Amino acid sequence: MALPKRRHSSTRRDKRRGGHRVKKIVLEKCNLTGVFHKPHIAYFHNGELYYRGKRVLTSTEK
Repeated sequence: MALPKRRHSSTRRDKRRGGHRVKKIVLEKCNLTGVFHKPHIAYFHNGELYYRGKRVLTSTEK
């Protein structure tokens, strides 16, 4: 089994693990409904589906 001849520095190790951090959740407020949601994601509010500030799908139940 191959083994490294020299030890890798902590800087090299940390650079490799740079993308492993937890990302901050970004939310935006809809101007139409006032609901906070993830951008570029459709979301439900009161049984209706909204995307990009427009109602996409209306509930058929009454």
